[in-house]
Amino acid sequence: MKTYSRTEAIARMNELAVANVPFLFIIDYAQERSHIEPLDKIDAATCLFQFRKAGNTAASAMTGTGGIAGRYANPIEWEVTLPSLDAYEHSFGIVRRNLLAGNSYLTNLTCRVPVTTNLTLKEIFRHSEALYKLWLKDEFVCFSPEIFVRIEGGKIKSFPMKGTIDATLPDAEKTLLNDVKEAAEHATIVDLIRNDLSMVSENVTVTSYRYTDLLQTNKGPILQTSSEICGTLPEDYISHIGDIIFRLLPAGSITGAPKAKTMEIIAEAENYRRGFYTGIMGYYADGQLDSAVMIRFIEQENGRLYFKAGGGITAKSRCESEYNEVIQKIYVPIY
Repeated sequence: MKTYSRTEAIARMNELAVANVPFLFIIDYAQERSHIEPLDKIDAATCLFQFRKAGNTAASAMTGTGGIAGRYANPIEWEVTLPSLDAYEHSFGIVRRNLLAGNSYLTNLTCRVPVTTNLTLKEIFRHSEALYKLWLKDEFVCFSPEIFVRIEGGKIKSFPMKGTIDATLPDAEKTLLNDVKEAAEHATIVDLIRNDLSMVSENVTVTSYRYTDLLQTNKGPILQTSSEICGTLPEDYISHIGDIIFRLLPAGSITGAPKAKTMEIIAEAENYRRGFYTGIMGYYADGQLDSAVMIRFIEQENGRLYFKAGGGITAKSRCESEYNEVIQKIYVPIY
């Protein structure tokens, strides 16, 4: 797929939207590399995607050998080389010092974790159960549960997801909703996203606050909390669809607040480049847009697979708890 710079990607998205040409977009975290491709031009041999209302995979082809998505005929081998606790503590310390200095209120700290599995990237795509799935040959697979923004009927909506717990724990939902740290983190990100949407729309409101979703994984069910925020776009939004999307990037849920300074902290604390991880993916057609944050992400590099995962850190965070949350998120949604 052709790669575009930020300026080129914005112009290409605007151009295709004005021409009413449905297209797929994939934008990396740093907004340095983007793939913008008309849906009818995508080569299924190199790119597969499946979102709520769009995809280039027939239902019968999703599993390859007669199974159904979410089922895998053979036992899944899944080994994780856990990140060094010392290395994580070092990164966590950088973030915490900046939080205590008032440089950030919330920082999303991530890491790159080697995994070994008998599943190929394409098999993970085919069998995973997720709202948004994307596979790029020999590059990565993403099976994201997190919506970035949706545009429909002149309205733009965002659904930031913050807060995770093992759903099998006693009173898991109550524990998650009553967790002071998780509540503070969620409130911060909702405020950030509300401010972001205010840059591109009017009458921004929080229409639903801190509801829970149940996600199934190969390691068992987890609960996550989300909110819904909505704004009204200008009448000519179609001709500026690329400008609108890039104005909102990077996604607040995977950076923190304030966004610009927090990104500097992330660059210091993390010892790798995120690449397409924590970027966004989505599609546009007939004035409607649907997109997701590229979390739950496995990348192929030099014959090895790496799972990229992380979580939000606040001044109330404890290193061991955050480390365990990262581990909890290293899963495939195949069960």
